[in-house]
Amino acid sequence: MLYHPKWSKAKKLLISFVCDSLRSRVDFQVINYRKAHDQLGRAVITVDKVEILSMCTLTAEREEYYRERDIRIQLNDFSYDSVYNVRALQEQAQEQLRMEGIYAQYDFFSDLKAYFNSPIEDSLKSNDILIKILCLLDRRVGKRTLRKMKEFISEENTLVQDFYKLRCDAENIH
Repeated sequence: MLYHPKWSKAKKLLISFVCDSLRSRVDFQVINYRKAHDQLGRAVITVDKVEILSMCTLTAEREEYYRERDIRIQLNDFSYDSVYNVRALQEQAQEQLRMEGIYAQYDFFSDLKAYFNSPIEDSLKSNDILIKILCLLDRRVGKRTLRKMKEFISEENTLVQDFYKLRCDAENIH
């Protein structure tokens, strides 16, 4: 599943949302593996040319398989006859991966679409790690909002905390 709106246009829009203090430091890249059966690859967020978050389809799908297997072992359920049961296991495994910040390239595109189509206030309330990271880089999130976030940022995933610290350092908020 390739990203249908042109990635170059989406990237320009995404970069236009990045705050001025980080615009020259943050970059978004999409790497497709042409010889892969589905031609998917990974999406990457870099800071100062260092990969901070890599959303690799192969890694995510492998981890999803292992999570499904572990859930089956815990439930002692090895029946493959129910489509509902298989789908429920997939959703549970995918939820675990999202909570850990393990994304596939198509998850990046899906979250990007949600981020572009939602008001920043709604995106800030999202439980999705990637959407929160995009919000923390967003110029529409001001210093006042960043200061308010300090109260509950310690409850967030470490990736979100790292991007919060990056933004606060860039904005000289201590």
